[in-house]
Amino acid sequence: MESHVIGDKSVPLIEKTIGQMLRETAEKFPDNEALVFVEDDISLTWSELLSDAEAVAAGLLALGLEPGDRVGVWGPNRVEWVLAQFATALAGLIQVNINPAYRLSELEFALNKVECKALILADQFKSSNYEEMILKLAPELPHCPHGKLHAERLPELRAVITMGEEAPGGFFAFADIPDLAEEEHYERLEEIEKSLTCHDAINVQFTSGTTGSPKGATLTHHNILNNAQFCARGMHLTDEDRLCVPVPLYHCFGMVMSVLACLTVGATIVFPAEAFEPVSVLEAVEAEGCTGLQGVPTMFIAELAVPNFGDYDLSSLRTGIMAGAPCPIEVMKRVISEMHMSECTIAYGMTETSPVSFQTHIEDPIERKTSSVGRIHPHAEVKLIDENGKTVPRGTQGELCTRGYLVMKGYWGDEERTADVLDGDGWMHTGDLGVIDEEGYCHITGRVKDMVIRGGENIYPREIEEFLFTHPDIQDVQIFGIPDEKFGEELCAWIRLKKGVEGDEKSITDFCDGQIAHYKIPRIIRFVEEYPMTVTGKIQKFEMRNAMIKELGLKEIVTA
Repeated sequence: MESHVIGDKSVPLIEKTIGQMLRETAEKFPDNEALVFVEDDISLTWSELLSDAEAVAAGLLALGLEPGDRVGVWGPNRVEWVLAQFATALAGLIQVNINPAYRLSELEFALNKVECKALILADQFKSSNYEEMILKLAPELPHCPHGKLHAERLPELRAVITMGEEAPGGFFAFADIPDLAEEEHYERLEEIEKSLTCHDAINVQFTSGTTGSPKGATLTHHNILNNAQFCARGMHLTDEDRLCVPVPLYHCFGMVMSVLACLTVGATIVFPAEAFEPVSVLEAVEAEGCTGLQGVPTMFIAELAVPNFGDYDLSSLRTGIMAGAPCPIEVMKRVISEMHMSECTIAYGMTETSPVSFQTHIEDPIERKTSSVGRIHPHAEVKLIDENGKTVPRGTQGELCTRGYLVMKGYWGDEERTADVLDGDGWMHTGDLGVIDEEGYCHITGRVKDMVIRGGENIYPREIEEFLFTHPDIQDVQIFGIPDEKFGEELCAWIRLKKGVEGDEKSITDFCDGQIAHYKIPRIIRFVEEYPMTVTGKIQKFEMRNAMIKELGLKEIVTA
């Protein structure tokens, strides 16, 4: 039997836009709580969420935005983020998810790559002052008329909207956006909604690039709404469930597998805090009576490690999804037994596939939940191929290729890199290695390329290498992952310096600080004279990894 599986098609695909789905859910469950932001003491019902999202959508149109224009959203988990998500969908605007950890060079690239016309940003969060950062890229902002920015470094950007209570000069306040709308803008919104189709692009999610710069995976209503539907079904979510969501909204986990999954059934989405903090999660589950919990393995590990973990009443929990990184077997066992999540599921996928293509079933025995990523999702198709592109037999390792409604339209403005992963028959070549057994369960065994997954964040070494190549003292640099108990993997850099230069680890990390996201900064740095190579001159990163494992006394992490 070949390693080729096709998902069940008995449940039809949703042929609606996200806006239509929001209206339907608000009509069915008007008084159900839709959003709870525990830290901010904010609660909205589905009917209130629809009303607020409509007002923001009309306000965005009043700014002069048109269907198809790109709107960046940059900030932590706040109510404004979700309102922007639904408002852009209603108005046919394309929401661009921007990682809150991005720094200047990454932000500049992302905004210009997709030619964002507007940017909605947090005022500040933790050590990041988003308003100050955008002013560094667009110092012209305070001196331009509202909504008519002309910035040399951000030529397409016209409007900047802060989530903060007070808007600095040149900024709009998010809270004031609905007040910009007149009757004509609501009429225009109604016209636009009638013209939209579920196959329109609605979202760009950046994923790190193997060739140095992030790629914007372009997704449609049809892509992400249907994937959300099947994630919800996988968890057996209903309108009576309350899903605790500590994962970030900018990521497909938070936006699709959490928010949109709840949208499809009318469930309640509970956000414990603006960013992950284990105690806030446990408090939210107890206080809000959450029945589901999402997270990457490192989040569950941190929650279980809270000193007074046993004092929290988590008995309301039953379901959820653990995804984003390989799951350590012992962690899954503890989540099921100590967190009462007997129906917890494991999911696997990638941003480019909306994201989930495999998920365990709640009925699966614990052995399956701790040794596989489950079986194929409905309406998805996956095959495993060898180096020659031929489908391998069951039980044989091959590269995962995915096809179906869930595959992205392509990378925004990058036909070449789209063609690298999407073939003429519609197959998305994931770069992941796996094995499909006789019963159709998939086991992820590795990666074709050297991507590092640190705490659920996909990191491509080439991107960091190219950035470090701009350091004046560096002659050559190689980045790779090493095992880490907390994050699954951690970044290590082997650096060859130019002649006569002394090695200084702090100068390397200082060079990265503020320019690339904190999770991309190598935690282990070694200065070397040469790299292990093959006779043909190919650098052997696995030999570097092995050397560091030996030097640091590390152990490979056993995962599902």
